[in-house]
Amino acid sequence: MAHHPEEQQRKRAEDIALFRYALVREASDATLSKKERGRIVRELAEVTHHGPDGTPVTVSRPTIDRWIRAYRAGGFSALTPSARRVEPRTPAGLLTLACDLRREDPARTAAHIAEMIRVSHEWSPHPRTLQRHFAALGLTRAQLSASNVAFGRFEATHPNELWVGDALHGPIVGGKKAILFCFLDDHSRLVTGHRWTYAEDTLSAESALRRGILSRGLPGTAYLDNGSSFVSKQLLRALGVLGVRLVHSRPGKPQGRGKIERFFRTVRDQFLVEAAHSEIASLEVLEARFVAWVEQVYHARVHSETNETPMDRFSVLGAPQIPSMALVREAFLFGNHYEVDQALITRRVELVFDPFDLERITVRYHDTDFGLAVPHKIGRHVHPMAKVAPPAGPPTGIDYLGLIEARHRGAVGSPIGYAQMEHAPSTPTESTTQNGEPQ
Repeated sequence: MAHHPEEQQRKRAEDIALFRYALVREASDATLSKKERGRIVRELAEVTHHGPDGTPVTVSRPTIDRWIRAYRAGGFSALTPSARRVEPRTPAGLLTLACDLRREDPARTAAHIAEMIRVSHEWSPHPRTLQRHFAALGLTRAQLSASNVAFGRFEATHPNELWVGDALHGPIVGGKKAILFCFLDDHSRLVTGHRWTYAEDTLSAESALRRGILSRGLPGTAYLDNGSSFVSKQLLRALGVLGVRLVHSRPGKPQGRGKIERFFRTVRDQFLVEAAHSEIASLEVLEARFVAWVEQVYHARVHSETNETPMDRFSVLGAPQIPSMALVREAFLFGNHYEVDQALITRRVELVFDPFDLERITVRYHDTDFGLAVPHKIGRHVHPMAKVAPPAGPPTGIDYLGLIEARHRGAVGSPIGYAQMEHAPSTPTESTTQNGEPQ
């Protein structure tokens, strides 16, 4: 697949911004004293980090201070370097060969690939040149930031300090396996956000996270597994825009994930065992039953480790601060590039959109908004990756989960849709109850 030079440059700039954000996020906390911030900056300047292209780099204290000032003044976008144009000096054929060698065996290092080219062609680009080229084309081996370390035995000291996210394979619904994406507040064990889906992908994980943020507020840190659905630049960008630190557990060392594993065991033993005796014809029905069980049973039951109910322990600090819908929508925008006609003929523009609301698509050219794209005919209202539950079938009987759901609906009244919230885009696949829990 060919990569446009402007697209390569844009991705490179975003990688740099993500690296800078991961580095200064903690030190940018406005609640830190000057002494505390100085200590953190000194520690950052004394160690070696994995750079945007995976190579070891050190960053000076003045540079870190400058990035902190930029982030506090302009947010995530202020960390993006200005565009610059550099004419390539390396023969394109050798760069293509280097990419083919990397694709043939991703374990090959840039230095080894340079040596292979030198042997076969008597000259080779420098390994650093190859590393930068691989980074521009997305051909680097995934590496974690030095700050992304796993937690050991630990409990957060207050609500929304730390959310732990993971996925659980559930029952067969409508002929397909249902998967639960879930985020749990580490301090209270409260379910902050979740979504039942058919696809174990990044979009499903982001949907569950977005629901949680809109109903329970922003976590300080999101601690996620290393599965493919939780490892993406899109997710890192979203959390960067929201100011949430992203931490991944190390492969084969899932320390600190015991609380959500225990919750999943409770889901299997108390919810899924009853779901097997219910007529659940669609994801919509499964969602409704699960929300009712979480709110009426799990959140209201005293936890054996905390000796409090998850809801009481989460609510100790009062109502959480919910970010604006505009900020959340901006954080979770997806970008795709298209060639267009008319006034922008021959120009490559960027279309940014909410995958659950394709009727509002913003056109951007050189980082400047050119208004909304106006569809002549819209045949799909959500992105094809956004799995929307099929219509629910009629109820077929009374069972335990059905009784819990009826009790839940009686307690909270009629659901409140996102469309009724101020500045909310039309999102027919997501709604909330009166207490803010997604349904």
